[in-house]
Amino acid sequence: MYRFLLTPRWWGINLFVVLAIPFCVFMGTWQLGRFEDRVQSHEQAEQQPDPSTRAAKPLDELLPVDKVTSGRPATATGTYADQLLVPGRELDDRRGFYVLNLLRTEGGKALPVVRGWLPGTAGSVPVPAAPQGEVTVTGDLQASENIHSDGVDARGGLPAGQLGMISAASLVNLVDYDVYDAWVTLPETEAGGTGGAMQPVPAAAPAGSGLDLKAFQNLGYTGEWFVFAAFVLFMWFRLVRREAEAARDIALGLVPEGGEAGEAEEAGEAEEAGKAGEAGEAEAGPAPRTPESAPGS
Repeated sequence: MYRFLLTPRWWGINLFVVLAIPFCVFMGTWQLGRFEDRVQSHEQAEQQPDPSTRAAKPLDELLPVDKVTSGRPATATGTYADQLLVPGRELDDRRGFYVLNLLRTEGGKALPVVRGWLPGTAGSVPVPAAPQGEVTVTGDLQASENIHSDGVDARGGLPAGQLGMISAASLVNLVDYDVYDAWVTLPETEAGGTGGAMQPVPAAAPAGSGLDLKAFQNLGYTGEWFVFAAFVLFMWFRLVRREAEAARDIALGLVPEGGEAGEAEEAGEAEEAGKAGEAGEAEAGPAPRTPESAPGS
């Protein structure tokens, strides 16, 4: 009854099932591992002390920025140079913009420093001037932003003096000196009252260290891949069952085999068409008699 499983057609179906099920299981397991990694990173981050409470270290000792150094206080000495505004940033559910200055260090490389946040529209609100002369700043270290970071405007076309994304890749087109692939945000207002009107921008948690929407997307994808594997197996069993039932019916003579089945179907269709024609004639009534067919003609 199951000899049909050895036919070329079923060899193709069986090969697809043998390859599809392990692939779906592998992908589901991989997505589950991604979710577990995010959960583990979140638990480790909660067990660690707040990065901002640790002792400040020189900037170069904390680079490159990773999950461990993100949020750590970093110190750098230099003079403020170009000032840029970062529009479209929210703080306490209010819309405003960041005030960013590039701190030129002794080596010539510049560190982006977010001095604070102001409400309103960038370019229409007075901005406090940056301190003059050499300064030493201590700010919470942050990794360069990307297109997936909150508040980033990657569309371009911003007015002169404005920046949509805080990253070295964006700044390299605006200034003629090297920029660190990181930035800091000042946790307190600047001394001297020059930045008293600005509010400090809190440091963001490092990417991938929390149970965000992406983590639960990984969990959802896990379920989808396992459902796909179960669906492939279900459809295979269903096809096998239908094929076996058809083979059994042929063996019992309930269904003609091969061309006989086609002829039987055509005969059945012809018989149904004949019955439909007879029913139509009955409804239309007897045909009218012609003079030649009249009695006595």
